[in-house]
Amino acid sequence: MSLGERMAAAHVVYKGPSVLKEILIGIGLGLVAGGFWKMHHWNNQKRTKEFYDLLDKGEISVVREDE
Repeated sequence: MSLGERMAAAHVVYKGPSVLKEILIGIGLGLVAGGFWKMHHWNNQKRTKEFYDLLDKGEISVVREDE
């Protein structure tokens, strides 16, 4: 095997990005990010609801008491 043949055999041809693979990776990352955003949103909703429930029950107040 000559030097040229060995270099040709060792040369890896880059075919470029796979469009379908890129689309599927993008969709997957989007779903994961969306899931984390929804969990964050639900947590904020729960905390807000708990705050207003305590406020309605009179257990907490937003008015500072004078000392």
